[in-house]
Amino acid sequence: MKVLNAYSAGAATLLTAALAMPLAAESWDMPMAYAATNYHSEMGVVFADKVREYTDGGIDITVHPGGSLFGGGDIKRAIQTGQVPIGERLMSSHANEAPILGWDNLPFVATSYADNSKLWEAAKEPVNEVLAEQNLVVLYTCPWPGQGFYFKNEVSGSADLGGLKFRSYNTATATIAEELGMIPVQVEAAELSQALATGVAEAFISSGSTGYDRKVWEHLSHYYKVNAWLPRNYVMVNKSVWDGLDENMQAALQKAGDETGAACEAKSEELSDWYFEQLEANGMTVTDAGTEFLTELQTIGAKMTEEWLASAGENGQKILDAYGQ
Repeated sequence: MKVLNAYSAGAATLLTAALAMPLAAESWDMPMAYAATNYHSEMGVVFADKVREYTDGGIDITVHPGGSLFGGGDIKRAIQTGQVPIGERLMSSHANEAPILGWDNLPFVATSYADNSKLWEAAKEPVNEVLAEQNLVVLYTCPWPGQGFYFKNEVSGSADLGGLKFRSYNTATATIAEELGMIPVQVEAAELSQALATGVAEAFISSGSTGYDRKVWEHLSHYYKVNAWLPRNYVMVNKSVWDGLDENMQAALQKAGDETGAACEAKSEELSDWYFEQLEANGMTVTDAGTEFLTELQTIGAKMTEEWLASAGENGQKILDAYGQ
């Protein structure tokens, strides 16, 4: 009996010690497409810190910005296939796979941060359903500032644009290029400076953020404010990995995502005018698009929305109905 008691006591001691030992941390690599100094990437680091804190060190995320681990075009596939458990990408980059993912690239539908947030709330459920079928779970999204045009000359309308090589980043931007008589060229943000320097691209549409990050004043001279749409990046997790986490870990990740998404959106809005100031400070002409150019763009935008509704089907109409259009 004494031997048994001694054994039981020893087993209890070992069990207590085992329970007291922390589980080995999971190390996650998180590829991101944009420069380390861009606010999206900076917020990725904030998110990683929050995850480390809220999981008590159970998940340790290393952020890889600037396409350094996977190029922007490869990030989603890398997450889907389990090469990495988590990462960030521009959602509308995948509209060619599922048109519903282009919900945020409808020209002049939601041109303010408040309206963009409202549109995302309307789109969230059908978008998440599509992504779940692709083995992905969205943790948070964050908008870019409104999109405008970068050129190397003054532009009053499409008559000034024929044949220009136009950097596109998704199907919507390629469509705009073609409608305006330009030639779309797919170029990732990390490759934009080189593309402009070598003449691969001569113009593009983006926010003030991209122009500032890539110092485009070294190659281009004019920025036209259009505020056509506010595209969103999204941080996604491999669904199989997500489903393998316990409820506490999932809740910790979601808390970190909710807080980071809100902070990232506020940061985007805070920086939107500042980027314009920096472009001007570096010699660029920053101005509103003229009436002729804007009228052409609005006509193109209406056509693009009709085409998106035709391709997105019932869910697309539900999104715009819920949004209030």
